[in-house]
Amino acid sequence: MPSRERGWRRSLHTLIFEADTPAGRAFDLTLIGLILLSILAVLLESVPAFRAAWGRELQAFEWTITILFTVEYVLRLLAVERPLRYARSFFGVVDLLSILPTYLSLLLPGAHSLLVIRSLRLLRIFRVLKLTHFVGEAQTLRRAMRASARKIAIFLVTVLTLVLIIGAAMNLIEGPAIGFTSIPISIYWAIVTMTTVGYGDLAPQTVLGRMLASVVMIVGYGIIAVPTGIVTAELASLARGGVSTQACPVCGLGGHAPEARHCMYCGAPL
Repeated sequence: MPSRERGWRRSLHTLIFEADTPAGRAFDLTLIGLILLSILAVLLESVPAFRAAWGRELQAFEWTITILFTVEYVLRLLAVERPLRYARSFFGVVDLLSILPTYLSLLLPGAHSLLVIRSLRLLRIFRVLKLTHFVGEAQTLRRAMRASARKIAIFLVTVLTLVLIIGAAMNLIEGPAIGFTSIPISIYWAIVTMTTVGYGDLAPQTVLGRMLASVVMIVGYGIIAVPTGIVTAELASLARGGVSTQACPVCGLGGHAPEARHCMYCGAPL
């Protein structure tokens, strides 16, 4: 890569991705301000009174913000040497989704309401304000969730099997006269009861049905605690380390250790 091209790309990367420089910090704070204003505009436009009085102004403002965010997204792709890797990352996908609804609204009226997804971009505030402890905790939580995925999946399969059996039993015990007209309806009751939501639209009337419902309620309290215990155990087993705010100049991804000298995703020097 020619040195001139590498130079402007490095400068652009420092401005857009790094919050350690005055220019980078100002850029990110301005971006966060625009995100907040954009979300506020979407919320106000959903209110009939505001839409009737300021509909055109709010729409013009939204298109202006969308164009600015589109330019910013393109610049982010140009600032890294591997744009596709950044585009597939979490923030890359969020950046893209934050501008698509406005363009989709040309074909699908009302799609612009999905712009509230821009609130996810506010997660960058942890990096901008140098809240690296929060970034580190988020990384730890993500690793714990990933390590717990299989255990939680097995747990959910077990719960689904259990509610299937309970629903079938309740359908047999109560029957259509009480409102349990089918096994799917009875499964719905079992899920609502086991999760302790208790809408009350269906309720057993027989003694045997109420006994089964009591067991399901008690079991529900224990079941709710299982996923929490699984994730907590994984969190306890993970070593807690610091995370820097530096983003890779090649792929644009972050979350590196403070002492890291190379990107843990693509291996490029930091």
